[in-house]
Amino acid sequence: MPFDSPNLQDADILDACWHVAHTKPRCEKKFAALLTAEGFTHELPVTRVQRRYGVRIRVHVKPLFPGYVFTRVPVALRSRCYQQNLIVRLIEVTDESTFLTQLEAVRRVLASGLETFVRPLFAKGRMVQVVSGPLRGMHGVVDDPDRPGGVIIMMDALQQGVLVKIPALDLRVV
Repeated sequence: MPFDSPNLQDADILDACWHVAHTKPRCEKKFAALLTAEGFTHELPVTRVQRRYGVRIRVHVKPLFPGYVFTRVPVALRSRCYQQNLIVRLIEVTDESTFLTQLEAVRRVLASGLETFVRPLFAKGRMVQVVSGPLRGMHGVVDDPDRPGGVIIMMDALQQGVLVKIPALDLRVV
């Protein structure tokens, strides 16, 4: 969305920089609507999710990155983003060229129509917690990020570990 608001001066447009807006829970679409009304450039990547409720299937449009909206706001007008109490904070993007490259990659992925999921980046040796399933509450260490789902449950007393295949959806980085 271009800067077409009558409140913006040419100097403000040149002074604008990209920010990651950390929104309050389930406020991403409301905040995007506010940005549209203010005339600020913004990006809210969304994906379509199918949910089954008994025999019915519903399609929902959900943010790809829950809790985040990307926006380009002039420095002098940053306070306008806080006017409806929809965001927690604005985080300035330090490396805009890398950010824009990654944002374009996300656009291309979404435009492809392929099913998309957001997953944490698991690194070898990273501590994780199992958040659902029969092992809920247990902690482990990522064995091999190239084979997601391999988590080692440690037994320190024996200096041994048990490798368990756990879906990445059931894991949270500690």
